Amino acid sequence: MPNIKPVSDLRNYNEVLKDIAEGSPVFLTKNGRGKFAIMDIEEYEKTQATIKLLAKLIEAENRVKSNDDWMNEEQVKDILGV
Repeated sequence: MPNIKPVSDLRNYNEVLKDIAEGSPVFLTKNGRGKFAIMDIEEYEKTQATIKLLAKLIEAENRVKSNDDWMNEEQVKDILGV
């Protein structure tokens, strides 16, 4: 179950911070609507790495579909010195 608190709880931020764990962010609301998320830095870094990886995979998939930058077997052998 998500941990949701009003942003006004940040007045006592130690209480909010103790509820943050990896994989369990705290969501803050302002005027009854979701506004912010506080998460563990390791979780944030994992999320950013996942986004970068997915972007690279999409880029590779698009290149495969458009046949850009493909090398033939001989070009690969030349580059590898085989």
